[in-house]
Amino acid sequence: MIVFTSELCDQFKRDGCLAIPGFLTSDEVKEMRNEAQRLLDEFDIEGHPMTTFATEESPKGHVGDQYFLESEDKVRYFLEEGAIGPDGRLTMSKEHAVNKIGHGLHDLIPVFAKASVNDRVRAIARALEYKDPMVLQSMLIFKQPKIGGAVPCHQDSSFLYTDPPSALGFWFALEDCKTTNGCLEFVSRSHLITPITSRFVVKEGRTGTEFVPISDVKPPEPDPSEFKAIEVPAGTLVLIHGSVLHRSAPNLSDSSRYIYTFHIIEGTYKYDERNWLQPRTKPFTRLYTE
Repeated sequence: MIVFTSELCDQFKRDGCLAIPGFLTSDEVKEMRNEAQRLLDEFDIEGHPMTTFATEESPKGHVGDQYFLESEDKVRYFLEEGAIGPDGRLTMSKEHAVNKIGHGLHDLIPVFAKASVNDRVRAIARALEYKDPMVLQSMLIFKQPKIGGAVPCHQDSSFLYTDPPSALGFWFALEDCKTTNGCLEFVSRSHLITPITSRFVVKEGRTGTEFVPISDVKPPEPDPSEFKAIEVPAGTLVLIHGSVLHRSAPNLSDSSRYIYTFHIIEGTYKYDERNWLQPRTKPFTRLYTE
């Protein structure tokens, strides 16, 4: 069993991103990878609203329809922008068109519940001094060969905002992640100097989403040379501080890149009502059970 030592804890606090190889066993990786494939195989495109997952770089803006906004307790499928043709139909197989599946996997699917709420995850949260951590926004993210899209530089606390910011990402490699297939890249120590200056929020009337500034200060864009690639084997856990700048490149290779991820927030802090993800039907999942 991987132990989150004081040295690893200090390294994470210093750098804002930490890879822990071997966090998942080979059997756990296989089980999660098989479940991901099952979900892809069982995806029924009939009646799907053809919701894509766009980034802020997209001319269409970020996703914001009800299919997305009401997915916190569902298993829902979001497509790659490049997978839909001018006629509104898929240009490839449905399995290769999916960008991600979310956002209630940790509550609804036993394999991912087991990976999200366990003693290993609790130990990390306790070491990082979370008092009452809540689990939310669980998802499978796929970078399919040749089409897996880029994720631009961002901070996770912009999307899951608490006062003060507290988001922490748990990112599990289900396949080997390399620069060639779109591995994570981050700016070391950027969480120490880059405040959250904009937020991803729901528009008035829940008619969509938008990014809004929350500070007059606009930090300078990091130089591309500042990003460090995190190439990791399957089974690795990558911890991502909510304020660290990170991104991933598109997958132009012949190899897929499957990952599972979820976040925790500090439950004793105020979770903002304008965040896109809201606990509509039940409270967020508590990580500590005692």
